[in-house]
Amino acid sequence: MEASFPEKHWYRLSPLSLALWPASLLFRLVLALRRLAYRIGVLPSVTLPVPVIVVGNLVVGGTGKTPLVLCLAAMLKKRGRKPGIVSRGYRSDAVKPMAVAAGSPVDLVGDEPLLLARASGCPVWIGRDRAAAALGLLAAHPECDVLILDDGMQHYRLARDIEIAVEDERGIGNGFLIPAGPLREPVSRQVDIWVANTTPCTRRDPCFRMDLRGDHFRCVAAPRELVALEAFARKKLHAVAGIGNPKRFFDQLAGLGLASVNHVFPDHHAYSASDLEFGDCEALLMTEKDAVKCEAFARGHWYALQVEAELASAFFDLILAKLNGLKTA
Repeated sequence: MEASFPEKHWYRLSPLSLALWPASLLFRLVLALRRLAYRIGVLPSVTLPVPVIVVGNLVVGGTGKTPLVLCLAAMLKKRGRKPGIVSRGYRSDAVKPMAVAAGSPVDLVGDEPLLLARASGCPVWIGRDRAAAALGLLAAHPECDVLILDDGMQHYRLARDIEIAVEDERGIGNGFLIPAGPLREPVSRQVDIWVANTTPCTRRDPCFRMDLRGDHFRCVAAPRELVALEAFARKKLHAVAGIGNPKRFFDQLAGLGLASVNHVFPDHHAYSASDLEFGDCEALLMTEKDAVKCEAFARGHWYALQVEAELASAFFDLILAKLNGLKTA
């Protein structure tokens, strides 16, 4: 499949990316003025009565934020906390902030929030205005004592206490800001903690490596049915990925010893049954994020790989130390 625009121009220097460089300078100026407006109070920020942990990235597209949010929520629950999760709900049809339930329509709430609601066991709210969504969540769930903001690093309207930035092996691409490159903010942007997804840490400390582990699949048409890796031996496999970095998923399948014919779709792609018709396919493999959009028309030979994020215990210790420090600050 032909490379996407980002692959052609954002992750290398090309004539088009160089031609767009002046526009990226204008974008940088707008960013700087916006941050200054929030810093001096011209644009007000909303401060919540509970700590806010932002999980985001500097580049456009997916770097592995969703598995990190799930891992972080599970850790907080294990340590006695009661987290809630707030997300924009990218490409959702929701106009106002709303709660996301395990049975919510994916078109209404978006693929990532639905996956978060199902996998985390935490209250999940969405809204373009993340501050309003957070306030709605806390009103509905006053027991929540910490909020995780999924992909809200640039949403300065909501004040935050801890910022975690996730990078993958693509790094910062060609190093240019939008539209010449993938950067949402300058590479000099400071955060509290860096997380390197399935790649060595290149940022200054504190930086922690995250690995995605998993070798079991669930049947998309029957989610409670789990299938072990051995079930796909000697089968004709196809794989699809509509995520920010599809190569990572395909590499993971190859690392499990699975040889598949791979099909790339745009991030957050709204699948139809015809998209997934492959004549010689004995098993179709996909991500959990793709699976939530395919359940309504899923066939019995479609499977989603279940993965969990793994990080060093020092990562969680640092998060807890920062949260505990807020109590006495």
